[in-house]
Amino acid sequence: MAVRNNIQTREDFSKARTKAKMQALLSALQWKNTSLLSFYEVTKLVKPKSETYRGVIPIEVSKILGSEGRYHDFTLAFYPKKDMLRSRWQSIDDAHIKQVTLPPISVYKLSDYYFVRDGNHRVSVAKMQGVEFIDAEVVELDSEIYLEPGMTTASLKKMVVEYEKKRVIAEYHVDEFLDLKTVKFSSPGMYPELINHIMVHKYYMNEKNEKPLTFRDAAENWYQTIYYPIYKQIQEDALLKHFPGKTYGDLYLWIVRRWDDLKATEGGKGSIQDAARDMKLSVGRTSLKRFLRRFKTFFTEQ
Repeated sequence: MAVRNNIQTREDFSKARTKAKMQALLSALQWKNTSLLSFYEVTKLVKPKSETYRGVIPIEVSKILGSEGRYHDFTLAFYPKKDMLRSRWQSIDDAHIKQVTLPPISVYKLSDYYFVRDGNHRVSVAKMQGVEFIDAEVVELDSEIYLEPGMTTASLKKMVVEYEKKRVIAEYHVDEFLDLKTVKFSSPGMYPELINHIMVHKYYMNEKNEKPLTFRDAAENWYQTIYYPIYKQIQEDALLKHFPGKTYGDLYLWIVRRWDDLKATEGGKGSIQDAARDMKLSVGRTSLKRFLRRFKTFFTEQ
């Protein structure tokens, strides 16, 4: 019986590995990511506000989207990606065949979906064996951003950007007096940073004016005197073509940050034009591949 089980678990693992390889191949052909969502990356983006212990309850295996620490080891469908997982995986599969009751897994819940804290191999075996529900100790996190099945980190980032844009519009009504087709961002955190730029601009303008400016007055002045000139400079220098997927707003933020660096290193003498020129020269004196790699790191950290 033990020999028969061992043969069965080896076959099951081999089938799971084959499915993982096929999923990876199909995803590569379709330019899709097959990796599980990283719980750390997701929470860094959605920023949960609170957590609630829900106890041990049965959860749908199909609603498990990611993992806290083993997201590199399994595909999005929880098939094992590495042969080194065989021993542990087969021991769980053996317990499943023998109908041995295993401890509940441990998960975080975000929206209606789950991220494994402990029990990744048990989830993988459950998926392979077609198990619909699994007992789990659940800690629920509060979030205003709703996750979706099949979601990747890239698609989640887009959702967060859109959420931040809507929050900024709802609170500051910037769509009423700014051209959001030109003031547009592609990375999380940039729309809130836009508001911070306007607030700082408003502060310095109010130091020079007897009558305090409204947020709208400051935003319109910021757009005309700071943002739009940089926007036109980016257009004239055709910088955007070197950054596929990025926007004028993204490059504006880089130039302003570069301007701050120049002022710090050159005794306050650096100008925005110097920062834009520095960016243009960087394109000219480095290969496009190296340049994009440099700024890919910069933008992905935002």
